[in-house]
Amino acid sequence: MQRAVFAHIALHDWTHVFSPLRIRQCCLKHRALPVQLSSRAYSVIPPPRDEAEKALLHSMLRVDHAGEYGANRIYAGQMAVLGRSQIGPLIQEMWDQEKKHLAKFNEILAENRVRPTLLLPLWNVAGFLLGAGTALLGKEGAMACTVAVEESISEHYNSQIRALMEEDPDRYVELLKLIKEFRDDEMEHHDTGLEHDAESLPGYKLLKSAIQLGCTAAIFVSQRL
Repeated sequence: MQRAVFAHIALHDWTHVFSPLRIRQCCLKHRALPVQLSSRAYSVIPPPRDEAEKALLHSMLRVDHAGEYGANRIYAGQMAVLGRSQIGPLIQEMWDQEKKHLAKFNEILAENRVRPTLLLPLWNVAGFLLGAGTALLGKEGAMACTVAVEESISEHYNSQIRALMEEDPDRYVELLKLIKEFRDDEMEHHDTGLEHDAESLPGYKLLKSAIQLGCTAAIFVSQRL
């Protein structure tokens, strides 16, 4: 029986399996695997070259994550007050975009072992109260808050874009692409707020200035803690 099996194997035409073309295709297929894996070595952030670059990137990511987290809490507060009003679906639409931003930064922080700001519990409460408090002023109050916050976040993203462009645009191409995309979303929210009567709120300029002063302080602290 064994002799018959070996005889069958010996007489079998293996040229279609071990032909030069098949061997070459097999080698190319498996040689390509490490290349495919290495091209996904990082999703957005390149591995830091030194401690200075690591500190820079971690600071940027920490404050961006904090900003998106705070924006989510603001929209949550607005929805708690105005969720069932006519403006509710619009606020929900903007909030859904902010949820995607936050999810992406959560992913990036985890991939790169970046510690979130220690002040997240504070931004959790402060963001919700800001959103709910301005929403109690009506649709115009909520939109005024949106304009102020989104303008601050957009300006901050623009400052990061300028810094990365000056540093090494080719090295940070994926991070720049992400920040520009999120910046454009924030500007869209800003414009939506203006289109929905934000500036008609009595004391609009005063409220906007106060909110943006708070945003500036939050950015400064979140970069460092």
